[in-house]
Amino acid sequence: MITHDNLLNQLPLTLKKTDFPGLGEKYEGKVRDNYTRGDERILIVTDRLSAFDRIITTIPFKGQVLNQIAEFWFDQTKDIIGNHVISFPDPNVVLAHNCKPLPVEMVVRGYITGVTSTSAWYHYEQGERKFCGNILPDGMKKNQKFAEPIITPSTKAEHGDHDESVSAEEILRRGQITPGEWETISNAALALYKRGVEIAAKQGIIIVDTKYEFGVAPSGEIVLIDEIHTPDSSRFWFADEYEARMASGEEQKKIDKEYLREWLAGEGFRGEGEIPAIPDEIRVETARRYIEAYELITGQTFTAEVGDVNERLKKNLSALGA
Repeated sequence: MITHDNLLNQLPLTLKKTDFPGLGEKYEGKVRDNYTRGDERILIVTDRLSAFDRIITTIPFKGQVLNQIAEFWFDQTKDIIGNHVISFPDPNVVLAHNCKPLPVEMVVRGYITGVTSTSAWYHYEQGERKFCGNILPDGMKKNQKFAEPIITPSTKAEHGDHDESVSAEEILRRGQITPGEWETISNAALALYKRGVEIAAKQGIIIVDTKYEFGVAPSGEIVLIDEIHTPDSSRFWFADEYEARMASGEEQKKIDKEYLREWLAGEGFRGEGEIPAIPDEIRVETARRYIEAYELITGQTFTAEVGDVNERLKKNLSALGA
């Protein structure tokens, strides 16, 4: 079991960035460092945490948690659509097929909620009843379940810019993807969400909303890439408290990075200006919630060792040229 002291001791040893020229051409995303060579891509999941489209801080063991949750879900959903995975040579790493990403994130929402300006609830509160092409009924309450999950696509922003929520019609009008590609990924996104909801429900967890990314593999097949049903890409609530909290008007009990988002919002930060200093205890509590999410969703005990993640990577990736 990972203790509070373990998390404190890991704070100065988190993985903020990597530098492995031997692995190939590097692209640094918000959370993942990608190394590309030929038909292979090595994705190293760092401990960076992003919120409001900004890199905020690092969180102990976050990269390992994300990678191992994704490993669990890739295995649980590979019958729905193929994915980019070849192997997992390190707790923070996936060796994958080098896919060409489609320039659209498929956001699936089962509930109307959120605190950011891109959230469905934010727009609904402003009086909007058409969100990303979806017609929303009057009289909805925050955190209420939709009659059916909705897709609210988001265009992938250039590095440092903000993503843009748009409708399917707008994406097709811009020619960002073809109608055939849209049909494939929209059907897959809804099926993936349904599978996720079913599996999470067995653990007493609600998957509130999530996002999926797809790409074209070297074979020409459209596959799932990046991550799936992690605390970075998804919002989770506890099922056993949902109805009571809705009835009383309380916020839902969360096990996702919304905790740190809300702390930032409480400090007056929503993406613009200087990022406030994140206290150690906030970072530790965020880490605890990530680990809790792993254990609740997978039903497995999270194990990790306090130590320099970068040094372990050098050892485990040496066979790949690191």
